[in-house]
Amino acid sequence: MERLILNQLLNWKNSPYRKPLILKGVRQVGKTWILKEFGRRFYENTAYFNFDENEEYKQFFETTKDVNRLLQNLMLASGQKILPEKTLIIFDEVQDCPNVINSMKYFCENAPQYHIACAGSLLGIALAKPSSFPVGKVNFLQIDPMTFTEFLLANGDDNLAAYLEQIDTLEPIPDAFFNPLYEKLKMYYITGGMPESVLMWTEARDVNAMQDSLSAIIDAYERDFAKHPDVREFPKISMVWKSIPSQLAKENKKFIYKVIKEGARAREYEDALQWLVDARLVHKIYRSTAPGLPMSAYDDISAFKIYLVDVGLLRRLSQLSPSAFAEGKRLFTEFKGALTENFVLQTLITQFEVVPRYWTQTNPPYEVDFLIQRENDIFPIEVKAETNTTSKSIKKFKELFPDKVKLRVRFSLDNLKLDGDMLNIPLFMADQTNRIIGIALNHV
Repeated sequence: MERLILNQLLNWKNSPYRKPLILKGVRQVGKTWILKEFGRRFYENTAYFNFDENEEYKQFFETTKDVNRLLQNLMLASGQKILPEKTLIIFDEVQDCPNVINSMKYFCENAPQYHIACAGSLLGIALAKPSSFPVGKVNFLQIDPMTFTEFLLANGDDNLAAYLEQIDTLEPIPDAFFNPLYEKLKMYYITGGMPESVLMWTEARDVNAMQDSLSAIIDAYERDFAKHPDVREFPKISMVWKSIPSQLAKENKKFIYKVIKEGARAREYEDALQWLVDARLVHKIYRSTAPGLPMSAYDDISAFKIYLVDVGLLRRLSQLSPSAFAEGKRLFTEFKGALTENFVLQTLITQFEVVPRYWTQTNPPYEVDFLIQRENDIFPIEVKAETNTTSKSIKKFKELFPDKVKLRVRFSLDNLKLDGDMLNIPLFMADQTNRIIGIALNHV
């Protein structure tokens, strides 16, 4: 399957400022596969070391920090040759190996000619711990679930992906493209972007196998909860995780601790929630009080929304049957559009450096689903699950902050259109948001 992160890996390989790479991403998102594929395509050979399967390799890093000795020991133990510039060295499952992570400092300083990539499924947790981390001595990349564009490529719909990429005017999309893209997006809501789930659908068209693969991934995540250093946090993490569909099913999607358990309080569960955020299994989106820069200066840290790492996992965790696929627009409106909001947030996070926020006002109640920062501008974003797209909130936002809003953005099932300063983007074009906003700004 084609993953667009290959381009970023190639940039890393060719960079004159290259340092050892740490590839972050949740379990089963395709970290190992992409690194091996990258090595296969762009290096003479790949030397792969898995510290979970071969725990004895860890001992090499406990006894020395000498890079040449480390490499010699690894070559002898594995029977793999390692050549400067020509071999991609992969250290996998390094989340429980602080000495391996720390050794990146010495590879960076003393052996920059070796190309090293590290991966691990709970690296976000490991890196959140205060330890002797090689600050400034590594490069980071994040691999997220497959985007809708990558899903199209995996499904053999290269023509549809190519069509979306070449759109350079804000004209309605012809039905010949609109209708199949709409149908493919419904299927993406079912499978999500976890590679195994996508594979079960695109290669075998096996709905049951796809369901089973999503269930297995969720089970693996829930087993990981037990890896919290404080065993008392394990049931709390599980309860927060299982409450997410209920949180997103509410009209107001602000995270409420009482949904986890009657009488639950923030101080009891905030560590458990933070573990899920550090693991990147969930995205935490703060309420913003106003569209200003830096966005973090306007965060209301007492109010936030929580989304799942992947829309397919959200559907499976919510126990929504794939049969909803056949029921018109039901899939888009289920849980008051929660799947749609999760999908949009998922794609925005991959396109914009600053994590999105949201905005609300009470008395009378208004809510703008997301605020994004693009360069030094902030754009309000509204997500509509259908073609009924009238909204008071985004209009009110413009009234309150007229000088800050160059363009308002709405995702819906309506066609591509710029109406004054309101840009409507069809949901299946969400991966193109950054580019389409750029086109629209030339016309506002």
